[in-house]
Amino acid sequence: MKRLLIALFCVLSFPVFAQEQTASVHEANKEEEAFNAGELILHHVGDSHEWHFFGEEGEGPHFTLPLPVMAYQPGKGLSVFSSHHLYPEGTVHEGLKLEHETLEAVDGSKVYDLSITKNVASLLLSVVLLIAVFFTVAGGYRKNHGHAPKGVQSFFEPIIIFVRDEVAKKAIGPKYERYLPYLLTIFFFIWFNNLLGLLPGAANLTGNLAVTFLFAFLTLLITTFSSNKYYWSHIFWTPGVPLWLRPIMIPVELIGVISKPFSLMVRLFANVTAGHIIILSFIALIFIFNTIGIAPLSIAFGLFINVLELLVAILQAYIFTLLTAMYIGGAVEEHHDHDYGIGGDDADAPLPVAGGHAH
Repeated sequence: MKRLLIALFCVLSFPVFAQEQTASVHEANKEEEAFNAGELILHHVGDSHEWHFFGEEGEGPHFTLPLPVMAYQPGKGLSVFSSHHLYPEGTVHEGLKLEHETLEAVDGSKVYDLSITKNVASLLLSVVLLIAVFFTVAGGYRKNHGHAPKGVQSFFEPIIIFVRDEVAKKAIGPKYERYLPYLLTIFFFIWFNNLLGLLPGAANLTGNLAVTFLFAFLTLLITTFSSNKYYWSHIFWTPGVPLWLRPIMIPVELIGVISKPFSLMVRLFANVTAGHIIILSFIALIFIFNTIGIAPLSIAFGLFINVLELLVAILQAYIFTLLTAMYIGGAVEEHHDHDYGIGGDDADAPLPVAGGHAH
């Protein structure tokens, strides 16, 4: 009788147990769907029409800065409003909506998005910061003329001198002064924005392909319009190769003209974006495994990569600036510059003197 009652209890309780198990599985699946590491990471490294700093709406303290949306539609004119009207995504306002941070018209018509996005706002902020810093440095030069540098000037002067002496002079040669302002601009702009991008809630400006493309394109323009006859003769009639091979080298050299700035664009974009993704991936492991036990290891590795990114920030600025100077140096190099070791591989060659003898 006891065994019969136990069997009957098991049979009656099985549907309840199965229902509880199914509910727990659905709840676990719901939690997995609620946290999507890939979506979180891509949202962080991508651009946005609002600047989210921390927290989630309806889940405690949060702070999100709405940004101006400016959309031009042919036949309808310009629409200007706050981006909070478009969130959550899919919300329609004035016939417009956001789909994966892309502004679209509900009726499918063409939309020109001129909005102040997070990256644009970060760009303007960094420009203001750069202007403030270097007006302060310039004021220090005027005030401390003939004396030892002080304050902000004392920090930035060694860096400016390094870019001038070790990058511009050595890579470009006697004509370096013409290009020094551009080299200093890209160095400090990339460095400052690399550092700003490591702050919590900051924008990934130098990890945006449009920004790195613009600097690479400017380098291509400066290199092309600064180039001389000697530069183009190396491209269209490459010296040092057999005559029959020279026509084949022309397309190869022309591809090299484009691939150099292309490599600048991709290198900066990939290195900066990869750093952000790695840091976020380590932090996301805590929520993927849904356990506090992995938190110390995850945070330790994330902190290590974050500190390493401080070195990468200035290193990528230096590499971009150095390669830009080398490309410009190759374009402005004169034929006789090889004799003086400028822009060539014979930097340690003796200087020629009058009469054709070297001492």
